[in-house]
Amino acid sequence: MIVRLFSTLCLVLSLSVAAKPTFEEYVEQLKIEATEKGFTAEIIQLAFADIEFYQRAVKADKNQPEFKMTLDRYLATRLPDWKVEQAIKLYKENQELLEQVAKQYGVQARFIVALWGNESNFGKIQGKYPVISALTTLAYEGRRETLFKKQLFAAMQILQEGHISKAEFLGSWAGAMGQSQFMPTSFLNYAQDFDGDNKKNIWQNKADVFASIANYLKSEGWDDSQTWGRQVIIPEDFDLTLAGLDKTKMRSLQQWQALGIRRYDGSDLPSRDMQASLVMPDDEKGRIYLVYNNFHTLMKWNRSTYFGSSVSILADRIKAGL
Repeated sequence: MIVRLFSTLCLVLSLSVAAKPTFEEYVEQLKIEATEKGFTAEIIQLAFADIEFYQRAVKADKNQPEFKMTLDRYLATRLPDWKVEQAIKLYKENQELLEQVAKQYGVQARFIVALWGNESNFGKIQGKYPVISALTTLAYEGRRETLFKKQLFAAMQILQEGHISKAEFLGSWAGAMGQSQFMPTSFLNYAQDFDGDNKKNIWQNKADVFASIANYLKSEGWDDSQTWGRQVIIPEDFDLTLAGLDKTKMRSLQQWQALGIRRYDGSDLPSRDMQASLVMPDDEKGRIYLVYNNFHTLMKWNRSTYFGSSVSILADRIKAGL
């Protein structure tokens, strides 16, 4: 009996020691960590002064959609005619600035606009969550604490550098920010001050938005002498194991031609000396693409082949509409 009581007492004590702190206690721990990382007392006070726990952010993180979506259905929702028309209109309205950015960074302007449109509907949908509170909430929730703590401290650095005011420091429930929807670490790595006002303002300044998108792509290997790829058809007896984004599966256009792959209209592939991957976002019965290195770069922005297809096709439709 004494042994059993002692075991029970030890269990209760261990559980109490391991009990999760309250949100308020967790915030106090974060403040200590922030101090150890060198943040000033003023920035720590500013960052956490009106901190809130957002249950909606936790719910959104846990309940992301899992239903099956085909690429055709995805493209229909992402690229309605009105959005393509808006992309062409905004391209023309901002053409001078876009061409300046495109020339400086070596990224075609149509891809900058296509990413802008896909990420935030050309700046209209940026998210309304206070970034510090959203990231603190998700760190506290614990499922991906290390990730969100890293993003939180990056967000505090953005605040400390003065790129945006605390009141305007808003983003998605996951902390993606501004018209380019950069996570805080991506902001620190890629955001640009194109107009020279000493602020990297991806929330309100289109020059900074365009340059930041272009800088990301160029930094990750974009080549403006190439496009993204093209839709193709394959022969009936094609070896499907050759498809995939693994770069070891890349082949020259001449090699794909020899394997029976043709443009979507049945004509020969281009004669350029380029490497390409064969991609089937759904399966062999859906759309099939030969994609170049630039598509691999888009995969670094967002690992969804659906997203990459949407950006690429919108870029093509912008070009066709100019």
